[in-house]
Amino acid sequence: MRGYPVRRLGFAVVQAAVVLVASFGLTALLPGDAASVVLNDQATPEQIAIARHQLGLDQPLPDRFGHWLAGLCSGDLGRSLVTGAPVADELGRRLAATALLAGLTVVLLVPLALLTGLVSGLREGSRADRVLTAVTVVLHAVPEFVLGLVLLALFAVHTGLLPATAAGMRGPDLLSRPEVLVLPVTVLVARQLCDLARQVRIGVAEQTGGEVAEHLRLLGLRERTVVLRHVLPGAVAPAVQQLARAVEGLLTGAVIVESLFAVTGLGTGFVEAVQNRDIPQVQGYVLVFAGVVVLGNLAADLVAHRLTPGRERVAW
Repeated sequence: MRGYPVRRLGFAVVQAAVVLVASFGLTALLPGDAASVVLNDQATPEQIAIARHQLGLDQPLPDRFGHWLAGLCSGDLGRSLVTGAPVADELGRRLAATALLAGLTVVLLVPLALLTGLVSGLREGSRADRVLTAVTVVLHAVPEFVLGLVLLALFAVHTGLLPATAAGMRGPDLLSRPEVLVLPVTVLVARQLCDLARQVRIGVAEQTGGEVAEHLRLLGLRERTVVLRHVLPGAVAPAVQQLARAVEGLLTGAVIVESLFAVTGLGTGFVEAVQNRDIPQVQGYVLVFAGVVVLGNLAADLVAHRLTPGRERVAW
């Protein structure tokens, strides 16, 4: 029992290390570098070579990674190759918007998924089950970009009920105009609802028809008590792990949604950093994304393991 958390934590550390090394190498292999972004199109090869030397881009890749890693160990994420600003400051400036989007999405996603999965699981095969399943599957099948464009056309362009973008607004500013968050949050919730609700539905259906539930009914317990004290808790463990997978989807969706609705968050910052070949910034964003995913999966696995004693739930 005690060995599982230690093993799982060790694997989480290995995951994060692999992601950081892979992202650094893949970004370095992209054509062009930050020197060509800093200089204009009229720069001569000699000027580009001088800029690459000043930015340290002429050093071997392992040396650059080692220098970045040494700074990371001391709490320094480095400076942007394009702007010269500290990477930590840029992350902090954009973190609030993404955290707000993700937080609102999770707050809405969890009760909606639990309610949808519970209704479908308790009435397996019914008309309500078929309708809810069909709706969630359709929403899941539509990419975030397409769904976002459809919602923009309906509620921003044709009717004008909601603003089309959050351009020019920082994280705290979004709270002053919450209507700009409606469409981005709707897209994120719709995309993740299917998987989480389906996991709850499967768990509820299995627990409802299981031997333990039947035994509790034979003892005279009311159906409501059986559902709340046995069926729903039994379906929570796998749903918790699926929620961690949903967080991964939120990070991926944030890149698309923030770009589509002009939200100044981590997703748009990451896209700009990749376009500029700004490796320190790319690594900073990857570190945040990898940290959220690895810690989320670690917490979900530990909670699921705790909720199901006697089982070694290893999701890796």
